[in-house]
Amino acid sequence: MKIASINVNGIREAVDRGFLDWLDNQDADVVCVQNLKAKSFELDDSILYPEGYEGYFLDAEQDNFSGVGLYCRKIPKAIMYGLGFEQCDHEGRFLQADYERFSIASFLMPDGSDPAAKASFMAQYQEYLSKMARKRREYIICGTWHIAHKTLDLANWADNQTTPGFKPEERAWMDQVFGPTGFIDTFREINRDAGEYTWWPALDQDQPRSRQEGWRIDYQVVGPNFRRHVTDAWIDYDATFSQFAPLIVEYDLTL
Repeated sequence: MKIASINVNGIREAVDRGFLDWLDNQDADVVCVQNLKAKSFELDDSILYPEGYEGYFLDAEQDNFSGVGLYCRKIPKAIMYGLGFEQCDHEGRFLQADYERFSIASFLMPDGSDPAAKASFMAQYQEYLSKMARKRREYIICGTWHIAHKTLDLANWADNQTTPGFKPEERAWMDQVFGPTGFIDTFREINRDAGEYTWWPALDQDQPRSRQEGWRIDYQVVGPNFRRHVTDAWIDYDATFSQFAPLIVEYDLTL
């Protein structure tokens, strides 16, 4: 099973830059998208229902803001819209597809431009993650968490310790998610190298991404029982329709 996750940073702009061509070439079972910055009813059918996929979307109430989606080859048994707390649901930040054995979610954390709002979201989301960890169902949570967990997850980390996305309290929160709460960072199960990034604040499209200073703030997160199912994980640096790069993970599972 192949799952891709990408922050499109504006779905219509990403389509203009080749997102649908990229999607058509992926042969992914599920593609999770974040930061659509559009209402789904405003989008063309070519975006809502690309060939071979069923599209599901959760819009933010605010215009040109947030929003998440799922492109699924196999129709899910159920779709869950939001997490039941206002900040998440009104801002279109969590969408979950339920299959027989597990669930796959597209997730977008607040970026930290409003620190109090992000802290509030993290506290409420932590409560939900703790409940998820106690359930018998397994989850694959894909998306932009807007936090670089370790020093190897961003360039110039020493100069960014007070920057939103790398503050001590945010990293400590991730320590909790990947520690006592029991979730797993699938990419780091495969790749322990520094210099692996999914977002470039000042991306220069004329230079290879591998030479530029970036952050790894996108994750596919699973419970401990799914650690053994992760077979490969990589970042698609050749996809250049967004400031973000797709994170792709393969699992020895079937939908």
